[in-house]
Amino acid sequence: MYIGVNHYKNGLFLAPLAGIGDHAFRTLCAEFGAEGVCSELISSKAVYYKDKKTEAIARLYDDERPAAIQIFGCEPSIMAIAAQRLLKEKPTYIDINMGCPVPKLVKNGDGSALMRDPKLCAEIVGAVVDAVDVPVTCKIRAGYDKYSINAPEIAAACESGGASAIFVHGRTREQMYSGYADWSVIKAVKKAVKIPVIGNGDVLCGADALRMISQTDCDGVMVGRGAYGSPWVFAEIKASLEGRPYTELEPEAKRDVIRRQTHIVLQDKGVTALPEMRKHLARYARFFAGSTQIRGRINTVCTEDEINSLIDFMQF
Repeated sequence: MYIGVNHYKNGLFLAPLAGIGDHAFRTLCAEFGAEGVCSELISSKAVYYKDKKTEAIARLYDDERPAAIQIFGCEPSIMAIAAQRLLKEKPTYIDINMGCPVPKLVKNGDGSALMRDPKLCAEIVGAVVDAVDVPVTCKIRAGYDKYSINAPEIAAACESGGASAIFVHGRTREQMYSGYADWSVIKAVKKAVKIPVIGNGDVLCGADALRMISQTDCDGVMVGRGAYGSPWVFAEIKASLEGRPYTELEPEAKRDVIRRQTHIVLQDKGVTALPEMRKHLARYARFFAGSTQIRGRINTVCTEDEINSLIDFMQF
């Protein structure tokens, strides 16, 4: 599949994950088979007002490319200016967030709130498309709530504004991340537009990815929480999409992945990033024996050496 002129052999993407999908995590996912990764959620207003912290979060690195940047906001002119400024990071494409369900964003008219205004969606896309020389995509949800499942209408509005692809999470804003994703909505979006459609929601393994493609005819698959704590899931999904067997990583290989993630995080951000890494360690802990004992020690580690010693005890 293509997004603009960019080719993605398997159409396998890592979803933007606020507070989780930093450089270290994105790099690992890319190495395991994610063909496209995306920055964490970037505030267009923060970029507009030149917030230094936001600039750091939006930074893209050569070892994770091809990589995109996702922005959020509800004012077309500010979104356009922000997108244009972020071109300095050389993103493969700019993604517009129209699906984040977090109350703080929705209250301000951003994220999933845009699902209630197809006209504004088209205006935002059009403004960003006119401002940048890379493809523009949109990440949407099934709808705002169960009474307004309007993803096909929103997708068509985005296409009319010039979007090059649509990423569809099969849950409504009302669902947040609970319940199950409705893949039939992804299929409806695919029928509503001519541009590529990438499905998202409840893909946790290779079999899920194949089932989503079979049931929805989508052009690609995006994985979010399914990769949190198991970035190697992309290797399994990639193997399934390419029709070949997959050999599970050995426990020591998994421990090496976690050590490497720790090293990159601390190298990028210093010891102030320890709370962030602890979140990842707690997530990894769900998948190995003795997780309760390990979780009890996670909040006590203060150095890379201490984290590595803790990782040594992880029994997958």
